Amino acid sequence: MILSPSLIWFLVGVAFLIAELIIPAFILIFFTAGCWIAAIFVWLIDIELTKQILVFLVSSLFLLFTLRKYSLNIFRGKTQDEIDDHYSDSKIGKTAIVTKNITPNKLGEIKVMGSFWRATANEEIEEGRSVLIEKRDSEDGLTLKVKPI
Repeated sequence: MILSPSLIWFLVGVAFLIAELIIPAFILIFFTAGCWIAAIFVWLIDIELTKQILVFLVSSLFLLFTLRKYSLNIFRGKTQDEIDDHYSDSKIGKTAIVTKNITPNKLGEIKVMGSFWRATANEEIEEGRSVLIEKRDSEDGLTLKVKPI
């Protein structure tokens, strides 16, 4: 059974598509499109292999460099960091209850607005006391700096 060049390009494109589904990096999808563009060119115009490869490379790289950034913004959506930052910042200025003792050298735990957070303080604070949340105390935003009320 002899496969036509356009069918071969189409099947190579399917292989790229399957690889993209297995390893989602949003790069191989553009090579899929390049294969299918090459398949259409070969189907419409009988061209030699070097020109087929050139059509594949030019179309794939053109699509990759022009559409990848735009496509990532559409498919990725908003990052979770923006939501997390807003959520942890909404706790600043609120009162909380200490659920695990806080010492200056050791993290404790507080409960605020129904959830538990790691907490630090400049002084020792016992379990059960009310505290005021001053600020976030870590880069990840999951530890809050508190002071007793």
